[in-house]
Amino acid sequence: MPELPEVEALRGFLAERLTGRTVRRVLPVAISVLKTYDPPLDTLEGRAFTEVVRHGKFLDLALGGEQDGSRRPDDGVHLIVHLARAGWLRWQDALPAAPPRPGKGPLALRLELTGEPAEGFDLTEAGTQKRLAVYAVRDPEEVPGIARLGPDPLSPAFDREAFAALLAGRRQQIKGLLRDQSVISGIGNAYSDEILHAAKMSPFRLAAELSDEEVTTLYTALHEVLVSAVERARGLSAAELKAGKRLGLRVHGRAGEPCPVCGDTIRSVSFRDSTLEYCPTCQTGGKPLADRRLSRLLK
Repeated sequence: MPELPEVEALRGFLAERLTGRTVRRVLPVAISVLKTYDPPLDTLEGRAFTEVVRHGKFLDLALGGEQDGSRRPDDGVHLIVHLARAGWLRWQDALPAAPPRPGKGPLALRLELTGEPAEGFDLTEAGTQKRLAVYAVRDPEEVPGIARLGPDPLSPAFDREAFAALLAGRRQQIKGLLRDQSVISGIGNAYSDEILHAAKMSPFRLAAELSDEEVTTLYTALHEVLVSAVERARGLSAAELKAGKRLGLRVHGRAGEPCPVCGDTIRSVSFRDSTLEYCPTCQTGGKPLADRRLSRLLK
Protein backbone atom coordinates (compact mmCIF):
# COMPACT_ATOMS: atom_id res chain seq x y z
CA MET A 1 0.00 0.00 0.00
CA PRO A 2 1.36 3.46 -0.83
CA GLU A 3 1.95 5.42 2.37
CA LEU A 4 2.91 9.00 3.15
CA PRO A 5 6.38 8.99 1.49
CA GLU A 6 5.15 7.44 -1.77
CA VAL A 7 2.02 9.61 -1.91
CA GLU A 8 4.15 12.70 -1.24
CA ALA A 9 6.44 11.69 -4.10
CA LEU A 10 3.43 11.16 -6.36
CA ARG A 11 2.16 14.59 -5.35
CA GLY A 12 5.40 16.19 -6.50
CA PHE A 13 5.49 14.08 -9.66
CA LEU A 14 1.93 15.10 -10.60
CA ALA A 15 2.35 18.74 -9.61
CA GLU A 16 5.13 19.09 -12.19
CA ARG A 17 3.04 17.49 -14.94
CA LEU A 18 -0.48 18.72 -14.20
CA THR A 19 -0.28 22.28 -12.90
CA GLY A 20 -1.67 24.62 -15.56
CA ARG A 21 -2.76 21.75 -17.82
CA THR A 22 -6.37 21.31 -18.94
CA VAL A 23 -8.52 18.19 -18.70
CA ARG A 24 -9.87 16.86 -21.98
CA ARG A 25 -11.85 13.99 -20.49
CA VAL A 26 -12.11 11.65 -17.53
CA LEU A 27 -13.16 8.08 -18.21
CA PRO A 28 -14.21 5.85 -15.30
CA VAL A 29 -13.70 2.24 -16.40
CA ALA A 30 -14.53 0.32 -13.19
CA ILE A 31 -17.91 1.12 -11.65
CA SER A 32 -16.56 0.58 -8.15
CA VAL A 33 -13.91 3.33 -8.35
CA LEU A 34 -16.16 6.42 -8.28
CA LYS A 35 -17.55 7.23 -4.83
CA THR A 36 -19.42 10.47 -5.63
CA TYR A 37 -21.91 11.65 -8.24
CA ASP A 38 -22.22 15.40 -7.60
CA PRO A 39 -20.49 17.15 -9.26
CA PRO A 40 -20.34 14.69 -12.18
CA LEU A 41 -16.95 13.81 -13.64
CA ASP A 42 -17.64 15.66 -16.87
CA THR A 43 -17.57 18.87 -14.78
CA LEU A 44 -13.77 18.46 -14.78
CA GLU A 45 -13.53 18.71 -18.56
CA GLY A 46 -12.16 22.06 -19.72
CA ARG A 47 -10.78 22.95 -16.30
CA ALA A 48 -7.10 23.50 -15.57
CA PHE A 49 -5.23 22.01 -12.62
CA THR A 50 -4.14 24.63 -10.09
CA GLU A 51 -2.24 22.49 -7.57
CA VAL A 52 -1.74 18.99 -6.22
CA VAL A 53 -2.00 18.53 -2.45
CA ARG A 54 -1.59 15.55 -0.12
CA HIS A 55 -3.93 14.80 2.80
CA GLY A 56 -2.45 11.79 4.60
CA LYS A 57 -2.59 9.05 1.95
CA PHE A 58 -5.07 10.98 -0.21
CA LEU A 59 -4.04 12.86 -3.37
CA ASP A 60 -5.98 16.09 -3.99
CA LEU A 61 -5.90 17.26 -7.62
CA ALA A 62 -7.39 20.75 -7.51
CA LEU A 63 -8.93 22.37 -10.61
CA GLY A 64 -10.05 25.93 -11.19
CA GLY A 65 -12.75 27.46 -13.38
CA GLU A 66 -13.23 26.42 -16.98
CA GLN A 67 -11.10 28.15 -19.59
CA ASP A 68 -13.64 28.51 -22.41
CA GLY A 69 -15.89 30.82 -20.41
CA SER A 70 -19.07 28.87 -21.17
CA ARG A 71 -19.76 27.73 -17.62
CA ARG A 72 -17.28 29.43 -15.37
CA PRO A 73 -18.29 28.74 -11.75
CA ASP A 74 -16.87 30.69 -8.86
CA ASP A 75 -15.70 27.59 -7.02
CA GLY A 76 -13.23 24.97 -8.13
CA VAL A 77 -13.45 21.19 -8.11
CA HIS A 78 -11.18 18.61 -6.48
CA LEU A 79 -10.44 15.18 -7.86
CA ILE A 80 -9.48 13.14 -4.79
CA VAL A 81 -7.70 9.79 -5.15
CA HIS A 82 -7.01 7.13 -2.51
CA LEU A 83 -4.93 4.28 -3.91
CA ALA A 84 -5.80 1.87 -1.06
CA ARG A 85 -3.99 -1.48 -0.86
CA ALA A 86 -3.54 -2.42 -4.51
CA GLY A 87 -4.15 0.74 -6.49
CA TRP A 88 -1.55 2.64 -8.48
CA LEU A 89 -1.12 5.58 -10.82
CA ARG A 90 0.55 5.09 -14.19
CA TRP A 91 1.59 8.17 -16.15
CA GLN A 92 1.43 7.95 -19.94
CA ASP A 93 3.15 10.38 -22.29
CA ALA A 94 0.87 9.26 -25.11
CA LEU A 95 -2.49 7.76 -24.23
CA PRO A 96 -4.18 5.34 -26.67
CA ALA A 97 -6.61 7.04 -29.03
CA ALA A 98 -9.32 4.42 -28.48
CA PRO A 99 -11.30 4.71 -25.23
CA PRO A 100 -10.69 1.88 -22.74
CA ARG A 101 -13.16 -0.99 -22.52
CA PRO A 102 -14.72 -1.81 -19.14
CA GLY A 103 -13.91 -5.19 -17.67
CA LYS A 104 -10.58 -5.56 -19.44
CA GLY A 105 -7.64 -5.80 -17.02
CA PRO A 106 -6.86 -3.69 -13.94
CA LEU A 107 -7.66 -0.26 -15.42
CA ALA A 108 -10.11 1.67 -13.22
CA LEU A 109 -10.01 5.27 -14.51
CA ARG A 110 -8.24 7.30 -17.21
CA LEU A 111 -7.65 11.05 -17.21
CA GLU A 112 -6.61 12.66 -20.48
CA LEU A 113 -5.13 16.13 -20.89
CA THR A 114 -5.52 18.43 -23.88
CA GLY A 115 -2.68 18.60 -26.37
CA GLU A 116 -0.98 16.32 -28.87
CA PRO A 117 0.04 13.68 -28.13
CA ALA A 118 -2.54 13.30 -25.37
CA GLU A 119 -0.77 12.89 -22.03
CA GLY A 120 -2.46 11.75 -18.84
CA PHE A 121 -2.63 8.98 -16.31
CA ASP A 122 -4.37 5.69 -15.64
CA LEU A 123 -5.49 4.53 -12.22
CA THR A 124 -5.18 0.76 -11.91
CA GLU A 125 -6.00 -1.78 -9.23
CA ALA A 126 -4.82 -5.36 -8.98
CA GLY A 127 -6.68 -8.17 -7.24
CA THR A 128 -10.33 -8.74 -6.44
CA GLN A 129 -10.76 -6.45 -3.42
CA LYS A 130 -11.73 -3.20 -5.11
CA ARG A 131 -10.84 -0.44 -2.63
CA LEU A 132 -9.34 2.17 -4.96
CA ALA A 133 -11.45 5.29 -4.47
CA VAL A 134 -11.98 8.44 -6.54
CA TYR A 135 -14.08 11.41 -5.42
CA ALA A 136 -15.12 14.56 -7.32
CA VAL A 137 -15.99 17.19 -4.69
CA ARG A 138 -16.11 20.94 -4.24
CA ASP A 139 -14.37 20.76 -0.85
CA PRO A 140 -11.88 18.04 0.22
CA GLU A 141 -13.57 17.91 3.63
CA GLU A 142 -16.57 16.31 1.89
CA VAL A 143 -14.52 13.11 1.68
CA PRO A 144 -15.13 11.23 4.97
CA GLY A 145 -11.61 9.83 5.11
CA ILE A 146 -10.09 13.31 4.84
CA ALA A 147 -12.50 14.87 7.32
CA ARG A 148 -11.41 12.44 10.05
CA LEU A 149 -7.65 12.64 9.48
CA GLY A 150 -5.32 13.30 12.37
CA PRO A 151 -2.34 15.66 12.09
CA ASP A 152 0.27 15.22 9.39
CA PRO A 153 3.53 13.96 10.95
CA LEU A 154 5.60 16.10 8.58
CA SER A 155 3.82 19.32 9.55
CA PRO A 156 6.00 21.84 11.45
CA ALA A 157 3.29 21.88 14.13
CA PHE A 158 3.76 18.17 14.78
CA ASP A 159 6.52 18.44 17.38
CA ARG A 160 7.44 16.16 20.25
CA GLU A 161 4.91 17.79 22.58
CA ALA A 162 2.08 17.38 20.09
CA PHE A 163 3.02 13.72 19.65
CA ALA A 164 3.13 13.15 23.42
CA ALA A 165 -0.33 14.69 23.76
CA LEU A 166 -1.70 12.22 21.22
CA LEU A 167 -0.28 9.26 23.14
CA ALA A 168 -1.28 10.38 26.63
CA GLY A 169 -3.85 8.11 28.25
CA ARG A 170 -4.36 5.85 25.23
CA ARG A 171 -4.60 2.19 26.21
CA GLN A 172 -3.81 1.18 22.65
CA GLN A 173 -0.97 -0.87 21.23
CA ILE A 174 1.53 1.46 19.63
CA LYS A 175 1.56 -0.42 16.30
CA GLY A 176 -2.18 0.09 15.87
CA LEU A 177 -2.02 3.68 17.06
CA LEU A 178 0.62 4.64 14.49
CA ARG A 179 -1.61 3.19 11.75
CA ASP A 180 -4.78 4.91 13.00
CA GLN A 181 -5.43 7.66 10.45
CA SER A 182 -7.63 9.57 12.88
CA VAL A 183 -4.67 9.86 15.28
CA ILE A 184 -1.77 10.44 12.84
CA SER A 185 -2.28 10.62 9.08
CA GLY A 186 -0.27 8.87 6.41
CA ILE A 187 1.47 6.01 8.27
CA GLY A 188 0.52 2.46 7.29
CA ASN A 189 1.67 -1.07 7.98
CA ALA A 190 5.13 -0.83 6.42
CA TYR A 191 6.37 2.41 7.94
CA SER A 192 4.91 1.65 11.37
CA ASP A 193 7.12 -1.48 11.36
CA GLU A 194 10.11 0.61 10.30
CA ILE A 195 9.48 3.28 12.95
CA LEU A 196 9.15 0.73 15.76
CA HIS A 197 12.31 -1.06 14.65
CA ALA A 198 14.24 2.22 14.59
CA ALA A 199 12.87 3.03 18.08
CA LYS A 200 13.75 -0.51 19.33
CA MET A 201 10.20 -0.88 20.63
CA SER A 202 7.76 -3.78 20.69
CA PRO A 203 4.69 -3.23 18.48
CA PHE A 204 2.51 -4.43 21.35
CA ARG A 205 3.58 -1.79 23.89
CA LEU A 206 0.70 0.34 25.14
CA ALA A 207 0.95 4.03 24.27
CA ALA A 208 -0.14 5.16 27.74
CA GLU A 209 2.68 3.19 29.39
CA LEU A 210 5.57 4.80 27.51
CA SER A 211 7.97 6.85 29.60
CA ASP A 212 8.91 10.39 28.61
CA GLU A 213 12.23 9.08 27.30
CA GLU A 214 10.48 6.41 25.22
CA VAL A 215 8.07 8.98 23.79
CA THR A 216 11.06 11.08 22.72
CA THR A 217 12.77 8.03 21.19
CA LEU A 218 9.63 7.04 19.29
CA TYR A 219 9.02 10.58 18.04
CA THR A 220 12.61 10.86 16.82
CA ALA A 221 12.36 7.50 15.04
CA LEU A 222 9.03 8.46 13.44
CA HIS A 223 10.39 11.74 12.12
CA GLU A 224 13.69 10.31 10.87
CA VAL A 225 12.12 7.28 9.15
CA LEU A 226 9.51 9.35 7.32
CA VAL A 227 11.87 12.17 6.32
CA SER A 228 14.44 9.66 5.02
CA ALA A 229 11.77 7.79 3.06
CA VAL A 230 10.46 11.00 1.51
CA GLU A 231 13.99 11.97 0.48
CA ARG A 232 14.58 8.54 -1.10
CA ALA A 233 11.31 8.77 -3.00
CA ARG A 234 11.77 12.36 -4.14
CA GLY A 235 12.44 12.58 -7.87
CA LEU A 236 11.44 8.99 -8.61
CA SER A 237 8.89 8.50 -11.34
CA ALA A 238 5.56 6.90 -10.54
CA ALA A 239 6.83 3.69 -12.14
CA GLU A 240 9.91 3.59 -9.88
CA LEU A 241 8.27 4.28 -6.52
CA LYS A 242 7.20 0.73 -5.62
CA ALA A 243 10.66 -0.72 -6.08
CA GLY A 244 12.20 2.28 -4.33
CA LYS A 245 10.01 1.73 -1.28
CA ARG A 246 10.93 -1.95 -1.07
CA LEU A 247 14.66 -1.22 -1.25
CA GLY A 248 14.44 1.27 1.63
CA LEU A 249 12.63 -1.01 4.09
CA ARG A 250 14.80 -2.67 6.75
CA VAL A 251 12.31 -5.05 8.42
CA HIS A 252 8.90 -4.84 6.78
CA GLY A 253 8.42 -7.59 4.21
CA ARG A 254 11.77 -9.14 5.19
CA ALA A 255 10.74 -12.00 7.51
CA GLY A 256 13.44 -14.68 7.57
CA GLU A 257 16.21 -12.26 6.62
CA PRO A 258 18.90 -11.03 9.05
CA CYS A 259 18.26 -7.79 10.90
CA PRO A 260 20.55 -5.10 9.42
CA VAL A 261 21.30 -3.83 12.95
CA CYS A 262 22.00 -6.96 15.04
CA GLY A 263 21.88 -9.91 12.64
CA ASP A 264 19.01 -11.72 14.37
CA THR A 265 16.34 -13.24 12.14
CA ILE A 266 13.44 -10.92 11.39
CA ARG A 267 10.15 -12.47 12.51
CA SER A 268 6.53 -11.86 11.57
CA VAL A 269 3.12 -11.91 13.21
CA SER A 270 0.15 -12.59 10.95
CA PHE A 271 -3.31 -11.13 11.37
CA ARG A 272 -6.45 -11.56 9.29
CA ASP A 273 -5.51 -9.07 6.58
CA SER A 274 -1.96 -7.94 7.37
CA THR A 275 1.42 -9.00 8.71
CA LEU A 276 3.87 -7.11 10.91
CA GLU A 277 7.61 -7.70 10.95
CA TYR A 278 10.05 -7.03 13.80
CA CYS A 279 13.44 -8.01 15.22
CA PRO A 280 13.28 -9.91 18.54
CA THR A 281 16.74 -8.80 19.68
CA CYS A 282 16.21 -5.12 18.85
CA GLN A 283 12.58 -4.82 19.94
CA THR A 284 11.32 -7.51 22.32
CA GLY A 285 14.28 -8.45 24.53
CA GLY A 286 15.02 -11.50 22.39
CA LYS A 287 11.54 -13.01 22.84
CA PRO A 288 9.62 -13.95 19.69
CA LEU A 289 6.04 -12.68 19.66
CA ALA A 290 3.29 -15.27 19.27
CA ASP A 291 1.97 -15.60 15.74
CA ARG A 292 -1.70 -15.57 16.57
CA ARG A 293 -2.85 -17.15 13.33
CA LEU A 294 -0.47 -20.10 13.83
CA SER A 295 -1.40 -20.35 17.53
CA ARG A 296 -5.05 -20.91 16.62
CA LEU A 297 -4.10 -23.72 14.24
CA LEU A 298 -2.09 -25.49 16.96
CA LYS A 299 -4.94 -25.53 19.53
